Amino acid sequence: MLLEVRNLEVGYGDATAVWGVSLQVEKGSIATVIGPNGAGKSTLINAIAGLLPWKSGDVLMDGTSLSGVPAHQFCERGIALIPEGRRLFVGMTVEENLDIGCYRSAARLHREASLDSVYARFPVLKEKRLQPAGQLSGGQQQMVAIGRALMARPRLMLFDEPSLGLAPAIVDEMFDIIEDIRAEGVAVLLVEQNVQKSLEAAQWAYVLEHGRIVAAGVPSDLLGQAHIQQAYLGL
Repeated sequence: MLLEVRNLEVGYGDATAVWGVSLQVEKGSIATVIGPNGAGKSTLINAIAGLLPWKSGDVLMDGTSLSGVPAHQFCERGIALIPEGRRLFVGMTVEENLDIGCYRSAARLHREASLDSVYARFPVLKEKRLQPAGQLSGGQQQMVAIGRALMARPRLMLFDEPSLGLAPAIVDEMFDIIEDIRAEGVAVLLVEQNVQKSLEAAQWAYVLEHGRIVAAGVPSDLLGQAHIQQAYLGL
């Protein structure tokens, strides 16, 4: 198993936002976490990325605990985050933003090959590589965020609401990109409010409500549950 989350509890001060969450992501697979606003999805994925400390429980990569590992070393273990809202340096060029992704010495050794790969995947970024990232469209900025993560040569990519604020046609393209990344052997943990698209993309799904996992299973099975249809698909 590539990623294991065991009984994770995460909070802000005395307020707990994630309660006893356990989940797994297999190598080369897509797992998704769905749930309503305020369920704790972003808190969970930021904790897995090392950006938030956890009160109890554990996160393991390849069976090795990440407890006590400094946040910047999560990337060394093969984890890359595409954060909600993209979080680009909008005054820096596209290529400067991409370069931030390969600050690790191991990734820096492959900088040229990684950059060529990102530009092959996103030709529009090569065309705009010297433009400030803030001048790009929302979809193009999301490409930069994904490309920045790929520059780190990760084995697990954490996507936090990748379709947020994007036009429907761009959302379809974004999910195609995520599937392409998985097909190349990189595992994906996807937090996404577009329930239909995320369940179609994933091999395994978790439902998070009020900070707790209330259901988990094969997406097709979850789609058949009345609660999922009513709460998330409006059926």
